[in-house]
Amino acid sequence: MEFTVWGIITALVVGLIVGALGRLVVPGRQNMPMWLHMVIGVGAALLGTVLARALGIATQTAGIDWAELAVQVVLAAIGVALVAGVGRRRGVAHH
Repeated sequence: MEFTVWGIITALVVGLIVGALGRLVVPGRQNMPMWLHMVIGVGAALLGTVLARALGIATQTAGIDWAELAVQVVLAAIGVALVAGVGRRRGVAHH
C-alpha cells in the first residue's frame, strides 16, 4: 500500500464524510468533537473497505461504490454510538 499526500487527504475527507453520515444515522445528540467523528470515520472507512472486500462487494469500480459506502456508514454509526454511549456513562458515573 502506497501512502501519498493525496491519498492521506482523500482518506481524511472520506473519513469526515463517513463520520458525519454515521453521526446523522445515530439518534439523539452526541457531544463529541468533530475530530473524533473524523477519527471514527477514517477507521470505519478503512474497516468498511476491508469488510466489503471480504463480503465480495465490489470496491474498485468507476465512481462511487454505494454498497461499500453503506458498509462504511453503518460501521461509523456503530462507532459513534459506542463512543457517545461510553461518554454518557462516564458523565453519569461522575455525578
